[in-house]
Amino acid sequence: MAVPAEVTTRLERALTGMDEVGARGTRLLEDARRLCGRVHHLILGGALPAETDSAAMQLCCYALQLPLKSQRASAAKMARPNLKERAGQAAEMLVEVIGDMGFDTLVEAATQILSDVHHKRPLSDQARLLADALNLEDFGVSGVILQAILLARQGHGVSTVADGYEKREQYGYWEARLKDGFHFEASRQIARTRLESARKVGTLLVAELKQDYAL
Repeated sequence: MAVPAEVTTRLERALTGMDEVGARGTRLLEDARRLCGRVHHLILGGALPAETDSAAMQLCCYALQLPLKSQRASAAKMARPNLKERAGQAAEMLVEVIGDMGFDTLVEAATQILSDVHHKRPLSDQARLLADALNLEDFGVSGVILQAILLARQGHGVSTVADGYEKREQYGYWEARLKDGFHFEASRQIARTRLESARKVGTLLVAELKQDYAL
């Protein structure tokens, strides 16, 4: 079941409007579509039955990228919200954006998934799958780039990205995330593959910076 066209149109308009730092563009919409694709890929891989790829799940993916009110502050003060905050505000924003369109059952199903997704052991399979798809955001080359974007908005540079990479490796951050951050083995396997790619990028970045600072 697909999200009704008129709902998609309104959400896409909201996602291409002004973001949390006052910029206009397609970043939020692209992120929403990538999250939908990630969920779809996991379901196609057999993590859950095909019918799990529902309109409610797609709606959650769009809602989670809506610009959060709590982040509408100066870029230097921005901090990434935790999953509980992100999901809770996504549910509120979803109701605010499409709550008057007459799709109450669909909105209720989506907000129920969002209210469950942040728990350590979500009750529904849909919430567990969505949590895995969200956790995959941090893995891989795209995860490195997203981290760099966030740090740049906080006033940091490339060296901070490299320093963060080295510290995560030193303290076993990624191994802990692989162990405890996923509910489905299919998600964990994708994360492992992406992590190898990210490590290649991180290693090259550190090497380049060492050359720069040696000059």
